[in-house]
Amino acid sequence: MPTGASVGEVLPHLREALEGNGPAWLPVPTADRREAQRLGSSLRPGEEIDEDVALVVTTSGTTGTPKGAMLTAANLRASGDATHERLGGPGQWLLALPTHHIAGIQVLLRSILAGTEPAVVDVSDGFLPEALAGAISGMRGERRYTAMVPTQLIKALDEPVATAALASLDGVLIGGAATPAPVLERARAAGITVFRTYGMSETCGGCVYEGAPLTGARIRIEDGRVVLGGDMIAKGYRNMPDHPAFAEPGWFRTEDAGFVENGVLTVTGRLDEAIMTGGLLVIPQVVEAVLSTHPAIAECVVLGLPDDRLGQRVVTAIVPAPGATPPTLDELRAHVIAELDAIAAPRELAVLDEIPLRGPGKPDRNKLRQDLLVDTSR
Repeated sequence: MPTGASVGEVLPHLREALEGNGPAWLPVPTADRREAQRLGSSLRPGEEIDEDVALVVTTSGTTGTPKGAMLTAANLRASGDATHERLGGPGQWLLALPTHHIAGIQVLLRSILAGTEPAVVDVSDGFLPEALAGAISGMRGERRYTAMVPTQLIKALDEPVATAALASLDGVLIGGAATPAPVLERARAAGITVFRTYGMSETCGGCVYEGAPLTGARIRIEDGRVVLGGDMIAKGYRNMPDHPAFAEPGWFRTEDAGFVENGVLTVTGRLDEAIMTGGLLVIPQVVEAVLSTHPAIAECVVLGLPDDRLGQRVVTAIVPAPGATPPTLDELRAHVIAELDAIAAPRELAVLDEIPLRGPGKPDRNKLRQDLLVDTSR
C-alpha cells in the first residue's frame, strides 16, 4: 500500500474487494519491508481463505503474533454506506493517513463508493500540517471530508492556515486514539466539524460516531466490557479460528471498558492497560482525560511501572504546550486529586519532546514503559 500520488495504483484492487470479486488482499506497507515480511510470514497470503473475505486488515499491535481481521465485501460496503449516511451524504475524501491501516484504507474505499478520486497528502515522511491547505483547496464536489488521528489535529490547530482549511470541510473524522477534551473544544471553536469515531480493524474502523452506533452497528456492555456487533463485524482472525473475541458470531468482544447512558457510549479505557496500584484499579485514560485539561500540557500518557510497595505506581509522560513551562509533579498530582481519588495521581513525571506512537496515532505504551524503566534504573 503506497502513499502519496501512487495510491491510485491500488484503487482497482480495492474496487474489486468492494464488489466481492477477485482474491482477498492483505494490505502491507510499501516503505517498511521488515513489517511487510512479518505480516506476510504470519498471515500467509497465498493459502486458502473463505471466498467471501475481501481484505485481511491487521491490527496496530507491534508485539506478538499479528492478528488479521477478515473483512468481507458486505462488511466494507455496510461501513462505507453507514458513514456517508451519518455525515450527510457521499463526497470527496482527503487521504492524510497511512494506507495499510484500516483508517487510511477506509478513506480509499469510501472514495470508491462515492465515485470520487481521493485527494492525497503524502505522509511517507511524516505529517506536515501546512500541506493540508493546498490539498483541500483542490477538492471539488458538494461535500468534502477527511479522517485524522488526534496528534495530526493537534499539529494542524497550531497552523492557522491548516486550521482554516479543515474548517472548510463538511466533516473531519477523528479516531485511532482518544482525543483530549481541550483539543476538541479548540477545534470546534475554530469551526471544524469534528466527528469522534470509535472502532478498530475488526469493525471496519469507526462504527460509533460521537457515542452513537452507525446504522447496522450494535453495542452492548458485558461486565464493563464494550462488545460490538452488526454488519461491520469481521468474520474472525486469519489463522485463529477459535479466538475468544469472535466466540459469538456477529459480535466482537473488545478490550475496552465503557458504559452506555441514554444511548451514548462512553469508553473509559483499555481493560488490558489498567493499573493495579495499592490493591486498587486505575484506568489510564481516565487520568489522561483529567491531565489533558491542564493548560501547560499538550499531550500526555499514563501508565504503570513496577513498584515493590504498591505493585505498580502511576506514572505520566507529558509533552508541554508550546511556550509553556512544564508543570511539576506536585502540580499535576494536585490537578488530578481535584477530580479523582488520590490513588490515581501520578507518582512520577517524565517530560518529553514527543510521545512515541504505534499504528495510526496510538501511544506506544510498551516503548514508553521500557524507556522509562531504563531511565529509572540509571
